Amino acid sequence: MDITIHASFLPHDDPDASLAFYRDTLGFEVRNDVGYGGMRWITVGPPGQPGTSIVLHPPAADPGVTDDERRTIAEMMAKGTYAIIILATANVDGTFERLQASGAEVVQEPIDQPYGLRDCAIRDPAGNLIRINEQR
Repeated sequence: MDITIHASFLPHDDPDASLAFYRDTLGFEVRNDVGYGGMRWITVGPPGQPGTSIVLHPPAADPGVTDDERRTIAEMMAKGTYAIIILATANVDGTFERLQASGAEVVQEPIDQPYGLRDCAIRDPAGNLIRINEQR
């Protein structure tokens, strides 16, 4: 088999704030920006990796989600416990310094983990947890 990860979905509750964060703070390319019915789906991805994207989506867009589930999703997003993504960089300390200087919400400063990684963690404007691993 030849299978790759093409796209992963992260929810947003403010498309403009999410767009600014992923484009301006993380430096991702905007690949698509689609509006429908007052909602917006924004596809972003790292430069030089056109086959890998993150789709920032409105969490309430799925017609199968009940009102109770929408409230639960909103509560979990507000707490930062709904969605997580792990990114990688060659220099986690330098990346962290730039993210911290940009005003990103810091969850964990760079640290050597007991399981062999050096990483840090921040949150995006929607509360999604972003862990950034250092590639060694």
